[in-house]
Amino acid sequence: MQRLSLLRCAALLPLLAFTVPAAAQSTLRAQVEARLAAAGPGVRFGMLVLDADGREIVSIAPDQRFQPASTAKLLTTAAALSALSTDGPDLTAGTAVRLDGDDVILEGHGDGRLSSADDCIVDCLATLADAVAARTKRVRDVIGDDSAFVEARWISGMSWNNMGTRSGAAVSALSLDGNLATIHVSSAGGDKLVRVEAPPFFTVDHHVEVRSGATDIVTVDRMPFDSVLHLTGSLRAEGGTVHTEIGVDDPALFAAWRLKQLLEARGVRVAGRYRSRHRVTGAAPPPVPHGTLICRATPPPLIETLRHTNKTSDNLEAELLLRRIGDGSAEEGVKRVAEMLDRAGVAAWSREFADGSGMSTYDRVTPRAMVQFLRWASGQPWGAAWRDTLPIGGVDGTLARRFRNTPLAGHVLAKTGTLAGVHALAGYVRTASGAMLTFAIFANDAPRGAGAVAAIDAALQLVAAVN
Repeated sequence: MQRLSLLRCAALLPLLAFTVPAAAQSTLRAQVEARLAAAGPGVRFGMLVLDADGREIVSIAPDQRFQPASTAKLLTTAAALSALSTDGPDLTAGTAVRLDGDDVILEGHGDGRLSSADDCIVDCLATLADAVAARTKRVRDVIGDDSAFVEARWISGMSWNNMGTRSGAAVSALSLDGNLATIHVSSAGGDKLVRVEAPPFFTVDHHVEVRSGATDIVTVDRMPFDSVLHLTGSLRAEGGTVHTEIGVDDPALFAAWRLKQLLEARGVRVAGRYRSRHRVTGAAPPPVPHGTLICRATPPPLIETLRHTNKTSDNLEAELLLRRIGDGSAEEGVKRVAEMLDRAGVAAWSREFADGSGMSTYDRVTPRAMVQFLRWASGQPWGAAWRDTLPIGGVDGTLARRFRNTPLAGHVLAKTGTLAGVHALAGYVRTASGAMLTFAIFANDAPRGAGAVAAIDAALQLVAAVN
C-alpha cells in the first residue's frame, strides 16, 4: 500500500528542479542506445523522456512515426473518462430486455461485462431472464438487438489472423461473455474416446487422436460466420485436456441464443426462434425502442471499466468505449479522440488512429506526440483518476511481471503495447531522486526472437537511476 500511495501522491510532491548538462545528456543517450541495441539487429526504436518541467532527458527518433499497439488505449480511455459520466453504475451502457408484443428484445448499449457464467453475481444475463420469466411464460422470438452501434464487428486494419481470437473478438453493442466461447477437449478415461464440451450454438467435427504419451495439442478451425468447429490434434490417453477459446462472429445472435436457453430453463416456452438485429453502415440511429422495458442490467461504474481496460489491455472494452463516445460509430469515436488530441496541442501529422484498441496496423504516433498527450492528460481534472487506471510496474495488470525485484517496482505507471514486431511502453516513472518523468518508448520492426521488451525495461531503469 505504501508504494501505491507514493505513486498517487507523486504529482503533489515538490519535484527536484535540475538541468541536465549537454555532455551528461549525450553520455546518457549513448548508454540508453547501448541498452536498446541489446535487443539485436533490425529493431527500430523511438524514445522520449521529459522531466516535470518539459526538459528532454533522453531523445531518440522522437519525431518518427511508430505503431503504438495497445498504448493507443491511453487515448481511448482518457477520451471516455472526459466524455462519459463516472457517477455510480454505468447505466447508459446497461443491456436491457423488453417485451414487444410476444417477442423478447435483448437490447445492447455497449456493456462489455455482461455475463452468463453460472457464478455471475453482478451484470448477469440471468437477471434479465428472471425478469422476463416473472412477467410471462410464453414468448415468440428472442431477438438480440445491437443496433445502438453501426455494424462493424472488426477493426479497420486488424490482421486477419486475430479474427476469432480473444485479441480480435467481434465488436457489438450487445456483447456477452467477452464475445468468446470456451471449448474443453479431454480424453475420456484413457479409452481413446474424446469428450468435447462446447456451447450447442456450434456443431463440432473433431479428428483428435488419443494415444499414450501424446502431446496435448488441439487446434480449432472455423470459417468466418460458420457454426461448425473443426478440431484436430492429439491428447494423452492418460487424462489429456485442452481448454481454448473461440470468438463469436455474431455476438447479438449468440446472446439471443443464450437468453433463449435461460428462459427455457425457467419454464418459459419460446414458440419462435432466436435471431439478431443490426444497423448497417450509413443507416440512421434506431428510433425510440418499441415495447415495454422489463429490466436493465447494471454494469460496473465507468472508472472500473477503464481500470479493467488499461490493466488487462482488453481490446473489446476499448473498442466499445470508442463507439460509445462516437454515438455508436467507430469513425465518430476516432474523431472524438482526434479532437481531444487537438486540445492537447498534439500536431495532426504526428498521430493517426483507426481504432480504439491499437490492434489496427494503420495506427501511427510519434514518441513526442504520446509524451505531449500524457503530460496534458495528467493535468486535466480527471487526470489523477485516469492515471490510477494504468498498470503498475511489478504490481498488477500487464506490468505485474515486469520491473519486479528492481528499483522501479511500484514506481512505473504505464500502458504496454504488443503486436507482431511491435512493443511499446508509455506512461510515468518516479526516479531515484523522487522526480516524476513522462516517457514513451516504441520498438517497431522487431524480428522474431528479438529482446525488445527487455531492452525497453533496461533503458527505462537506466534513465530512472541517474535522474
